Amino acid sequence: MSDTRTGQKREIMPRDDSADQPTAGRRSILATGLALLATCVALFLVWQTVSSLLIVFAGVLFAAFLDAAARALAPVLLLNRAWRLTLVLLLLSALSGFGLAWGVRKLPEQTRLLLKVMDTQVDVLQEHLMSYGVDLLGPEWGRDFAQWLFSDQGRFLSHAQILLGGASSLLAGALVILFLGILFAFDPTSHRESLVMLVKQPYRARTRAIMDEMGNVLRLWLVGQWIRIILMTLCVWVALYLIGLPGPFVLGLQAGLSNLIPYLGPILAAIPIALVAMPLGPSLLIWAIVVYTIIQSIEGYVIGPLIQRQAVETPPAWTLVAIVLLGALFGVMGIAMAMPLVAIGRVAIIRFYVEDYLGDDLKPTTADKS
Repeated sequence: MSDTRTGQKREIMPRDDSADQPTAGRRSILATGLALLATCVALFLVWQTVSSLLIVFAGVLFAAFLDAAARALAPVLLLNRAWRLTLVLLLLSALSGFGLAWGVRKLPEQTRLLLKVMDTQVDVLQEHLMSYGVDLLGPEWGRDFAQWLFSDQGRFLSHAQILLGGASSLLAGALVILFLGILFAFDPTSHRESLVMLVKQPYRARTRAIMDEMGNVLRLWLVGQWIRIILMTLCVWVALYLIGLPGPFVLGLQAGLSNLIPYLGPILAAIPIALVAMPLGPSLLIWAIVVYTIIQSIEGYVIGPLIQRQAVETPPAWTLVAIVLLGALFGVMGIAMAMPLVAIGRVAIIRFYVEDYLGDDLKPTTADKS
């Protein structure tokens, strides 16, 4: 009897396990639903705070620049990393102070000269259109830009409030980027490990290596971009000065900064140069456009690829897509951060998805490119 009862008990046990299967299935569905809900909430929070996240990423970029400068001083100065970073910050502060002192003295004069030339160009354009019966500025406004600004005091005050608000937010963002970059640069390991510890133990070494690779890509890209900006500014400045164009430094500076927006930036930078050269005669206009085109072509097709050959190479079409989408979604900040985001995004996709998930081995290919 005992054996029979024992056998009956053993026959009942599988029925209990089968009865627990629907409960386990419900728990699995509930866990999946909660995970999807948490993912949606996280994406919503990221979307709502994306402007702040872009500022944080800009701070990471500044930290990468400081780290690259400190690494460059390592073969020259036998100091530890903290002292080299301090020296870099002191040098940057001195250069910034000198640039501001020189700019306050020179830039307003060149800016007024450029505005005067552009005002003359508007007069010429108005005269040409008036010959065809088209009044560009209207009979009441004339061609006086001061009348546009001060005709309505209420409108002027509202514009001043907007400008002051934008300037204050820009200053606050710049300060946040500055201090974040300094904090990240002086202690990168602890900040990296605070993110790595969120990953499961078996994947931490891989995540740490990929984050180090992302940091290397950011350093190479950022240093290369600064070299291109400085070279382009100097070349355009000297070339426009030699052909006699007014305000050559301002035009050269905007031409150099335009390299932050690949492909589209250099085209947009040619417009102010053409507007300034246009009223000075067709020969000077042709010279300015030809000289700028030659300099930009040499920089874009020869110097730029040589400087960036060790950084991430992204197909031009995807770069333009990223610039257009991020610019449409997040404005100027999205355009400025498009290229570095594409650079580290490419590393993350190749390492985490293509190599780890799909199982492809792309490390030899990447080494060959570098």
